[in-house]
Amino acid sequence: MHKARVLISGASGLIGQAISSSLAAQGYIVNRLTRKQGANSGNVVWDPSQPIAPEKVSGFDAVIHLAGENIFGVWIKEKKQRILNSRVYGTKNLVAGLIHAQEKPRVFLCSSAIGYYGNRGDEVLREDSASGTGFLAEVCREWEAATTPAKDASIRTVNIRTGIVLSAKDGALKKMLPAFRMGLGGKLGSGKQWWSWIHIDDMVGAVEYALEQDSLSGPVNFAAPNPVTNAQLTKTLAQVLSRPAFFQVPKFALKLALGHSADELLLSGQRVEPEKLQDSGYAFKFPDLEGALKNLV
Repeated sequence: MHKARVLISGASGLIGQAISSSLAAQGYIVNRLTRKQGANSGNVVWDPSQPIAPEKVSGFDAVIHLAGENIFGVWIKEKKQRILNSRVYGTKNLVAGLIHAQEKPRVFLCSSAIGYYGNRGDEVLREDSASGTGFLAEVCREWEAATTPAKDASIRTVNIRTGIVLSAKDGALKKMLPAFRMGLGGKLGSGKQWWSWIHIDDMVGAVEYALEQDSLSGPVNFAAPNPVTNAQLTKTLAQVLSRPAFFQVPKFALKLALGHSADELLLSGQRVEPEKLQDSGYAFKFPDLEGALKNLV
């Protein structure tokens, strides 16, 4: 029996590590697309800013592209350029290699984010909702557009619009836990901004589901079916840890620390529904925040 070969970029990140481990445990042959020269023989070395030779990416059943500059930090001009370029040019160069490969992949999963929708208040957002305004929305539009040649070459392409991935190992939850465990947790700004989240196990589960589910293509929201506001998340996390959460981080303090990036990263939000995943039959292991947090912390 043919063992499916999967090529993953961004395999050293939180999501990439979890997906790589899970696929390998199920018998997939996992190869990593990496910048590191002299990496182990199963890896494919590349520079995301440069074209990649089609023969390097030929013969894989599936390609999962997760690589990109970390969006957190102060958005000085150079940082914003790196965020945009790493996603858009990295994707364009990888796609060009894939569509000219002798053996094209059956499926191409490319990371994106719910930042695509911009800050939309209480509006319920599904995959067919329009894109919004702001830097992250612009990045996501260009990022997704860079995958178009793969679709045109009849490679089934899924744009993974990721919500806030909850994991105790890394990401937003890990950063929040120390303060909350000391009873110093609290909401950010008004706390009314929607935080659409997903448990790391469902992130992995949904990626594996999308690899095999031929009906899924185009943009797909990777977020749990029950989004919460920042204030609700704060309250639930404090309850799960049996700690108070009276504090509030004022808007001006966040903007002092992060500049204008605080508006998009922490003070705005998206109320997202995973319509395509649910309609196609994916069953979330952790549909509700309280159960997800109890499992993680």
